[in-house]
Amino acid sequence: MPAPIRLRELIRTIRTARTQAEEREMIQKECAAIRSSFREEDNTYRCRNVAKLLYMHMLGYPAHFGQLECLKLIASQKFTDKRIGYLGAMLLLDERQDVHLLMTNCIKNDLNHSTQYVQGLALCTLGCMGSSEMCRDLAGEVEKLLKTSNSYLRKKAALCAVHVIRKVPELMEMFLPATKNLLSEKNHGVLHTSVVLLTEMCERSPDMLAHFRKLVPQLVRILKNLIMSGYSPEHDVSGISDPFLQVRILRLLRILGKSDDDSSEAMNDILAQVATNTETSKNVGNAILYETVLTIMDIKSESGLRVLAINILGRFLLNNDKNIRYVALTSLLKTVQTDHNAVQRHRSTIVDCLKDLDVSIKRRAMELSFALVNGNNVRGMMKELLYFLDSCDPEFKADCASGVFLAAEKYAPSKRWHIDTVMRVLTTAGSYVRDDSVPNLIQLITNSVEMHAYTVQRLYKALLDDISQQPLVQVASWCIGEYGDLLLSGQCEEEEPIQVTEDEVLDVLEGLLASNLSTPVTRGYSLTAIMKLSTRFSSVNRIKKVVSVYGSSIDVELQQRAVEYNALFKKYDHMRPALLERMPIMEKTATNGPSEIVQTNGEAEPSAVEAKHPPPVAQPANQANDLLDLLGGNDVVPVIQTSMPTKPASAGGELLDLLGDLSLSGPAPAPSVPSSQPPFLLDGLSSQPLFNDIAPAGIPPMIAYNKNGLKIDFTFERANPNPNVAVITIHATNSTESEMTEFVFQAAVPKTFQLQLLSPSSNVVPALNQGSVTQVIRVLNPQKQQLRMRIKLTYTHKGSPVQDLSEVNNFPPQSWQ
Repeated sequence: MPAPIRLRELIRTIRTARTQAEEREMIQKECAAIRSSFREEDNTYRCRNVAKLLYMHMLGYPAHFGQLECLKLIASQKFTDKRIGYLGAMLLLDERQDVHLLMTNCIKNDLNHSTQYVQGLALCTLGCMGSSEMCRDLAGEVEKLLKTSNSYLRKKAALCAVHVIRKVPELMEMFLPATKNLLSEKNHGVLHTSVVLLTEMCERSPDMLAHFRKLVPQLVRILKNLIMSGYSPEHDVSGISDPFLQVRILRLLRILGKSDDDSSEAMNDILAQVATNTETSKNVGNAILYETVLTIMDIKSESGLRVLAINILGRFLLNNDKNIRYVALTSLLKTVQTDHNAVQRHRSTIVDCLKDLDVSIKRRAMELSFALVNGNNVRGMMKELLYFLDSCDPEFKADCASGVFLAAEKYAPSKRWHIDTVMRVLTTAGSYVRDDSVPNLIQLITNSVEMHAYTVQRLYKALLDDISQQPLVQVASWCIGEYGDLLLSGQCEEEEPIQVTEDEVLDVLEGLLASNLSTPVTRGYSLTAIMKLSTRFSSVNRIKKVVSVYGSSIDVELQQRAVEYNALFKKYDHMRPALLERMPIMEKTATNGPSEIVQTNGEAEPSAVEAKHPPPVAQPANQANDLLDLLGGNDVVPVIQTSMPTKPASAGGELLDLLGDLSLSGPAPAPSVPSSQPPFLLDGLSSQPLFNDIAPAGIPPMIAYNKNGLKIDFTFERANPNPNVAVITIHATNSTESEMTEFVFQAAVPKTFQLQLLSPSSNVVPALNQGSVTQVIRVLNPQKQQLRMRIKLTYTHKGSPVQDLSEVNNFPPQSWQ
């Protein structure tokens, strides 16, 4: 056969192809020739053919048929053959293919070869694609080479050891003796790879981290020598001595100094030297400074050093390189909560980044600007952020609007400023705000009684200017419906009142109903506003006509509203004024998680912790009815389930309706509770005292249930201010090794008692007594009889449902006397 073409000629031929099809044809032709040469066991040109095959593989063409040929080249005695063979193995083989295991013996032999370059090829291949099986078999050879005096082999062995540790972490102990002398090496390549190896070991093992903390002084000396040494042509990069090694040492110091006072103290001085002596005119120096800042922020450094680090990031913000500005903003965002005052000094530079053309920098600057807002700077920061909201791209408007809402709610200096800010957002970016923005603003306006006239006037003016922002239109419609009489009276003191008539106001609302820009939700707001104005305006006949027109609307929601409003005008006209009166002040409901720490962003006030109730655990409805059979007979009172322990004051008069079906037996009937008082559900149901006027020192707890690893404890207290109610708190614990899920506790008492179960803290009882589920029971005992209770427990344990009934009769006398 003629000699195959050389790799250089193949590359030149492929580059002459004008189309993809022509290139594919050339590749297929050459692959066919290579296959023929492989079949004939041509040892002369095997190396050349595998090299061409690797080039085709890099172009994206299949080259798997050359895998075995790579193994043959590795087994060859020629260095050139081994070099191509090992390169092919690294490119064409991985641990998913069993054929790679055939290399193990060849690599082992080459690791013990007399030539360092052959040993280096074997180390590179093992460190690149060695599987866990290969690493177990060859770790001993790698450890021997790690102790050799040859710096060429030591640096390759260190990197190979990193791969071995990643594949088989339990072999880490094997390399521990070899690491003792690595940092004393003068060769920078060995030092670099040694630091990489130490970093990997510290990240993977807390024991290794504690062991290597004693190396901090040695690492500090190496770093000091690097920054204080003179010019070295071999390691100099843009006037800085070996920046790659400096970065690696700084990363290792960051790991060693984290959460350790002694190590952090030892490296404070050198970090200050690096931060002050590193040249910032070149990108190399900026890379070292960035790693220094990250190290300072992660360890327990001094406050002055942290301020220095933040000032470095502040200088980065003035750099012309966009990448440097981006990493500075990202780093400041991570540190703003811990070093807020230091970051505040760079507020003007951060705000300037909002004007950057790069979208990534603008987004980071926006997030950091919101993190810097506090009660002292809220007016200035909101002015800048609202200006940014006006001019930013649509992709930023939603996040910016949400951030302005949250900041205004937390730090608003006055209610008028708060309302003006939210209205400004709705005017400029109303289409991008969250769905809850409308009810939140309505609630804010409702609670600001003194601002009603000002707000309705501002919103009316906004409607005359623009009706395209639907959230703004909805809020304006609601406010005009509620406070339309204030709009006509001209009682606004905050600004000059406007003169409008009833017809003008109704014209605006009817225009909203007919506008193509209005959504169905907006039309619903507008129709309701017109209906409400029937009790505030004298133009009742006109309002009747408008409402009757929409009784045949194709929009079902709008039609239903109109039909119901028509019925109010006709059959229930005597109830209309009461139904359409102004909404009462709304109470703010918690929308966050079980607990939230309120950040003050650097203000003097301490952070307040606001406790929220956990979400109620749903219980099957039919299980409550099952309790009726627990005690037998007809003297059983059902359980009253509530989702929250308390109700708002405005609902006090309605709470008693929940007990309408329950009968209290006793010599005296229970008087009704005055609606002006907001008692708990069972407070005030009986005037007879349940406890003595002077309460005992305390009621001892009791064990109500203890079976199959589940234990139920009862603790007692007296309800305040009503002593007629006994409050029992259950604590459910689980001593087994598996958690109990879908846990439901139910109880029933005789009819002479009243029982109320509040929501449990969870429906999962943790295993091994590592937590408990708590639930509150309230019991009214008008007859002062001995308390009896039957309980029903249902839960799932180890995948099997469990249900059990029990009776509790041994209540302490103090709990019912």
